Amino acid sequence: MKSKIEKDDFVRLLKVPEKKSFFLFGPRGTGKSSWICKTFPNSHIFDLLESETYNRLLAHPQDLLSLVPKEKHNFHIVIDEVQRIPALLNEVHRLIENKKLIFVLSGSSARKLRRQGVNLLAGRALNISMFPLTALEMGKDFNLKDSLKFGMLPGRFKESSAIDFLHSYVSTYLREEVQQEGLTRNLSAFSRFLEAATFSQASPLVLSNVASDSDVERKTVEEYFSILDDLMIGVRIPIFAKRAKRELLKKSKFFFFDVGVFYALRPKGPLDDSSELSGPAMESLVFNELRAINSYDNLRYEIYFWRTKSKHEVDFVLYGEKGLIAIEVKASPRVRSNDLDGLKLFQSDYPMVKSYLIYTGTRDYYDSGVNILSADTFFSDPRSITTPSI
Repeated sequence: MKSKIEKDDFVRLLKVPEKKSFFLFGPRGTGKSSWICKTFPNSHIFDLLESETYNRLLAHPQDLLSLVPKEKHNFHIVIDEVQRIPALLNEVHRLIENKKLIFVLSGSSARKLRRQGVNLLAGRALNISMFPLTALEMGKDFNLKDSLKFGMLPGRFKESSAIDFLHSYVSTYLREEVQQEGLTRNLSAFSRFLEAATFSQASPLVLSNVASDSDVERKTVEEYFSILDDLMIGVRIPIFAKRAKRELLKKSKFFFFDVGVFYALRPKGPLDDSSELSGPAMESLVFNELRAINSYDNLRYEIYFWRTKSKHEVDFVLYGEKGLIAIEVKASPRVRSNDLDGLKLFQSDYPMVKSYLIYTGTRDYYDSGVNILSADTFFSDPRSITTPSI
């Protein structure tokens, strides 16, 4: 399938902090380097994936400032893949304090920084994140059917074959680079785990099931999920239990960070039911939009899900100073009456909630206190949900 869009770059929603150093973290392939080059064209960039730069600064981090041309001191100084040399942050800290320089510190993982006790500059640099593309960023180029299968990583839009791009991403990054970083020595077990984890996409996570399906010990599965967390490849959202009036499930809900990555990892064959992909894919695409807008717009919602022991569920609950929002997602062109049961039960416990159901039909309407929105309506203006009108 040809998915290439004849466009150099999409305009990202990420905003530059004003006169402040910042960390920019996000999974590999979300477009951090492209955004940096476009946003800071006059800045000096240290790419720690480049061997000569890496070896020089690894051996002599104190040489950092001497490697920056003096005419570049008034611009942002960029260090890409900063987690490769955690000790470099001590020099960055000194230069922020003593020279008032401004840094952009990007990377695909904060794992090594946390593991070595790095304090991320003790508040002297903001932490911001980059996500896969959003429908808002794509505008008229957004195609729901295409995105549900191939996801929203920017690189896949620049290739003639989105499938080939995703399989390359999975093999070269999720497997090979994880091994090269020394995060796991058993690549075969990790590969089986990745496939097994796809069956938990958009579902409450049962570690024992993943362990059984991948033939890997439960303790090892816990470690593997921690790797996905650290590399921002996997996301787990907790149950919403504030002032709970019912007995609730006590498990977190799991997502791979991009629909296309989930789809590429998912086993496909005569014994695999492809119809099981549409629900998790639709929910994952909505989740990507919600968490990206929440971050980029600095809305400060915490994102949860809600599920009772009797299996009534709400896919997403957004909670914060701006209010309480409940969202159910259905990969169906029609809404049945029982599709509203979870939302209505949640409304009875939290009368102040604003409730939404997103589905793949074409009509927007209101039923039983629930705003029912077509996917086209939601993806064309997700802020109508996340940002309440004044």
